[in-house]
Order: sequence, then C-alpha cells, then structure tokens
Amino acid sequence: MNTPICDFVNEYTNSKAERLHMPGHKGVPFLGFEAYDITEIDGADSLYEASGIIAESEKNAGSLFGCDTFYSAEGSSQCIKAMVHLAVLHAKSEGKAPLIAAGRNAHKAFMNAAALTDCDVMWLYSDEDESYLSCMITAQSLENSLEKAETKPTAVYITSPDYLGSTVDIKSISAVCNKHGILLLVDNAHGAYLKFLPQSLHPMDCGADICCDSAHKTLPVLTGGAYLHISKNADPFFAENAKASLVLYGSTSPSYLILQSLDKANEYINGGYREGLAEFCAETAEAKKFLADNGFELYGSEPLKITIGTKSCGYYGTDFADILKSKGILCEFSDKDFIVLMLTPENSGETLKKLADTLISIPKKERIRENPPAIPVLPSATSIRKAVFSPCETVDISNAKGRILAQANVACPPAVPVAVCGEIITEEAIKCFEYFGINQIKVVK
Repeated sequence: MNTPICDFVNEYTNSKAERLHMPGHKGVPFLGFEAYDITEIDGADSLYEASGIIAESEKNAGSLFGCDTFYSAEGSSQCIKAMVHLAVLHAKSEGKAPLIAAGRNAHKAFMNAAALTDCDVMWLYSDEDESYLSCMITAQSLENSLEKAETKPTAVYITSPDYLGSTVDIKSISAVCNKHGILLLVDNAHGAYLKFLPQSLHPMDCGADICCDSAHKTLPVLTGGAYLHISKNADPFFAENAKASLVLYGSTSPSYLILQSLDKANEYINGGYREGLAEFCAETAEAKKFLADNGFELYGSEPLKITIGTKSCGYYGTDFADILKSKGILCEFSDKDFIVLMLTPENSGETLKKLADTLISIPKKERIRENPPAIPVLPSATSIRKAVFSPCETVDISNAKGRILAQANVACPPAVPVAVCGEIITEEAIKCFEYFGINQIKVVK
C-alpha cells in the first residue's frame, strides 16, 4: 500500500527548497523532526478540502476499514463533535428535532458537542455498572428505554469499548436501532485495532452508521491521529457532509506530522500487523488468565486492556499505580477502584512477563470493603447548552447542593463527567464528587 503523504513530504524535504512559508522553524531541527513538519504548500493537499495526497491516503485507510474514512489530526474529540453535528444536521433535514439517546459514560467531547449544537440528550443507564466509566447498555434495555420515551430519539450514542475495557453488543443494539429507524453512533476511540482481529469486532462491521477511532490510542500513530468512519450502508448524506462537520471543530492548520503517521499506519496495517496482533492478543489472554488464577479481579472484555479491581488486593487503585510506577510500570489510568493498563503489539512478551511478575510480587493485604457510591440519576434544570453558556461561579462541593452544574469537572483521563451540565447537584452527586476527589465545581450563578 502506498503512502502518498509521507512520499510527498520526503521528496519535499530532500529537495532542499527555500522555505518561504509557514511554519516559522523553516525545517531547522530544534527538536529533530522539523524538516517533516510542513503546511498546506503546493502539492500537499488540504485536509478539509482533500482532493490530492490526503484524499488518496484517506481512501487507503477506508479500504482497510471497509467504509468511508476521514482523518482527524485532533483526536476522537473532533470526530465525536462531527458525529453529533452530522446527526443533528440529518435530523433537521428530515424536519425532526434532534434528540440523541446516549450512554451515561459519554466522553466530555460529547457534552461539548451537545452544547455547541443545542442537541437534546436522553440519558441511558444500566443497573450493572461497576463504575461511572461504564454503561453496559443491552439491546433489551435500549428497547425498554425507547418504549418508555415520550419522544423517540433520532440517534443512539454508545461508548464501546469504555475506559475500563468493557464492550457492549453493537450488533444487537444495531438491530434495535434499525427496527426503530434510528441512527447508531459509536465512540470506538479505544478500539481501532478491533477491526484487525481474526474476527472483526469493529463497530463498522457490527452495524454502526458512524463511529470514531482514536488511531493513536491503539495503533502506532502519533497523538491526535484519529478516524471518522461512515458505513457504506449509511445515507450518502453523512459522507457528503463529513468534511464540513469536521472543519467546524478543527484547526485550519492540521499537523502534517500526525497526517504522515496516519498515512504510514496504512502501510503498517496492510503488512503483517494482523498476524502480530493475533499472536499478541493470545499472549495477553494467557497473562490475564495467569493473573486471575493468582487472585486478581479483572474487569472488561477488551482483548488488549488489563483492568484490575485493586481493592481486592487491599489497595486503592491510585496507591497501587504508585507502587507500579516505582517499579518502572506506568498505568494508563487509576482511581480509587481500578487501574487500567493498555497494551499493543508494540509492547512485547517480555513486557507482559515483567508486568505479571511485578503484580505477583506486590504483597496482598486485607480487602478494602469500601464501595463506590451509586451512580446518581440527576434531575435536569436546563439544557446542556444553556448551562454551558451561563455565567458561572466556583463553589466548594460541600456547598453545591441544589445548584445547577455549569461546567463538567473532569480531567482527561478519563474525561467522563460524574454530572452533566444543566443538572441539579443532589446529595448523592456530592458523595460521588467527594469519592472521586472533586472538591470544587462550577455552577450557574
């Protein structure tokens, strides 16, 4: 598979042309990669009006994923906003008020998109969740929610895999959406590699209409590289308007370093990646079994994520992560309940062995029996948009009862809000904030 973006930049770099254009470093190596950092010069194409080398590279990616694929140099956050915008546009084109039914564990980029598009949200909950980071929607629970809904949503939005590595049955959820004539949008930020398993588990092969992948999370792509995928079975409206939706939320100066890494990934995937992935997934499965046999509580079903409930070992997740850090192992994420370890074939069997040996060497203590507070279902006082665009003030969480949340207090990772803008803070919400170490929030004045 060719790499048109990389080829062009290499040729330009080797030409030794005088750079009387942006960027300001002029190719001089301050950090070392500047020669390859270019802008939209003649022949370099333009991401949001692609008709040359970028369009060719995106077509290569689409051939690998079996759909219409568009690049983002600003992560899945940009793609999530574009997905919501496309859903809103489509609903309005059909004379419908946009309403999206979304799993409660949605990324804050989804909340931002709802605020920017003034889209109403119907939240979906699950009774089986171990954490606010998971929302295990089933086909039956979705069907029940749709039957009870006063207004049928125009789209369903699901996060799978979630931050803890839990996955939902996209195929069965898709069947429900098809039955009701509803779009299915999937935040697959953590699952780009699922396409290339021996049996694909990628949303595009499981019935989703639109999804996003953070290529940089699980493929050898620079941070910020992502895909917006649109099914070949979806209304042509979505592919035709994808670039227009992406450009609303993207810089007019996308990083060509990131675009080159997305371009190079096509060649990588088309090589021996599938075989190496299958082998490493098998090794990871063996490591998980070894850990489970040695008393570790593992969560989630995603093949390349190891999530451990550390309270069973006698540690809060944050403390357990600190121990691993002292031994040269850095976690993706930790909170009071879990540590999350993300793996790819760019790790190795030696890495898995070191991880397993290190985990086994940590002495277990008496189980911590403190349970996280229940995920609150909070009353809504106003729309997400009105709350976000209202004057706000910061208050201590102890004084927040009865106030309306104006801004989501959540860092990335995990970027999943405990409460949503526009909701009224209750005593149950305060307990959740306190449990997860959030001491101040911004509320509507």
